[in-house]
Amino acid sequence: MCGILGVVAQTPVNQLLYDGLQVLQHRGQDAAGIATLDRNTFHLHKGNGLAHDVFRTRNMRALSGNAGIAHVRYPTAGSAVDHNEAQPFYVNSPFGLVLGHNGNLTNTAQLQKELFLDDMRHVNTNSDSEVLLNVLAHELQANATHFRLDAKAIFDAVSAVHLRCRGAYAVVAMIAGYGLLAFRDTHGLRPLVVGSNQTDKGVEFLVASESVALDTLGFKFMRDVAPGEAVFIDLDGNFHSQQCASKSALNPCIFEYVYFARPDSVIDGISVYETRLNMGEYLADKLKRIWPDHDIDVVIPIPDSSRPSALQMANRLGIPFREGFVKNRYIGRTFIMPGQAMRKKSVRQKLNAISVEFKDKNVLLVDDSIVRGTTSREIVQMARDAGARKVYFASAAPPVKFPNVYGIDMPSRKELIATGRSDEEICREISADRIIYQDLDDLKAAVQKCNPKITTFDCSCFDGIYITGDITAEYLDRVEAARSGGKANKTEEEDQMELDLVMSASSM
Repeated sequence: MCGILGVVAQTPVNQLLYDGLQVLQHRGQDAAGIATLDRNTFHLHKGNGLAHDVFRTRNMRALSGNAGIAHVRYPTAGSAVDHNEAQPFYVNSPFGLVLGHNGNLTNTAQLQKELFLDDMRHVNTNSDSEVLLNVLAHELQANATHFRLDAKAIFDAVSAVHLRCRGAYAVVAMIAGYGLLAFRDTHGLRPLVVGSNQTDKGVEFLVASESVALDTLGFKFMRDVAPGEAVFIDLDGNFHSQQCASKSALNPCIFEYVYFARPDSVIDGISVYETRLNMGEYLADKLKRIWPDHDIDVVIPIPDSSRPSALQMANRLGIPFREGFVKNRYIGRTFIMPGQAMRKKSVRQKLNAISVEFKDKNVLLVDDSIVRGTTSREIVQMARDAGARKVYFASAAPPVKFPNVYGIDMPSRKELIATGRSDEEICREISADRIIYQDLDDLKAAVQKCNPKITTFDCSCFDGIYITGDITAEYLDRVEAARSGGKANKTEEEDQMELDLVMSASSM
């Protein structure tokens, strides 16, 4: 999962892009980068870490220009530690081109072969984003007239990209001497919105992963970029758009609404916050249906993204809602030291129970989802240690049984706690007294209730149905092998790094 921004403005954009990365930081904490365009010259700075760690005053001063793109990265393909895979990526042939990408290509290996053998282009990293950049560069060259571009040639190039690339991709790119290009995959799996700002010097345009970036940066929401559509804004501020796919349909990733998107965002006409309230209502109705004689005393959310669902559950059930955990937002990554049970220590450093809310009570803990179950197990134990008589656990999402291959880094199938286990077995694994999962149909209804025009979603991590139609068991085996570096099981240190990333992301 990544966050992307692209802007064409009337004044320098370095501060604006940096502020936008801060707003989208929840979408990626591994690396950050900004590329600006000043006349025909790109200025680029990127590196590993949070945006405020990557950029210093000297870096910002060097990022001159009134147009640019920015990116925050959560690794889903390639290496999580190689700073060379921070984005944006750059090529200078046949045009100066920088690109940032949110998503994941599912035919990267095939494209790498085509680029090397047929297109005579070199890819220097393992990142599918660099592959996508080179595919776009090749198609721009193929559609240019005497190495000159216009809006039609650019849109024709995007059409060719759609024909070659499979998977999920929301893209921002700057073409030196021309302007900002943004486009979205034909299934609309990853979000992309566009907004405008009228100034005394003329209109400005901003493209971003989420509408919250438009709100906080002073841009007025125009619309979502449609699946398969491309938007091109030239350096004079002229706005062009075109549907570049012969066949497209909106199938947004439902996990955006469950967890990844900020609650104050609206994606494809759907309020993330309202969706999470709806999820709480549907889950409360299920609880009343299957457990009418429950003995729950209090509903407690696990900070932060589950709070709307937990609040609405409590309201629907007529049970008190209480904040039972306090999150320390200033804890960084813990280090793996010999002989220490670091996973337990890490959770307890970042979450602390308010004992008075647990003592002698039957508590219902509500989380947005349960992925591996390790953190859930530790939180259940924290509730018991704080004095809870019984600890029940509710997940606002259905059981996560399958990997997500479209840009969300999830564990392998055997690491997902719900794979091959019943609800009762999962309940025992996390040491809860009872577990309640959201039904998938109810989750879909909770999201669709905010925008009935959307009839289908990508729910692959819940139902194993991959919307692109090209995901096989062999493909998943290769992805999982690559993810673990060919190792069957991750080391304790790798486990710890993943937990730290999840815990820090959920606090943003």
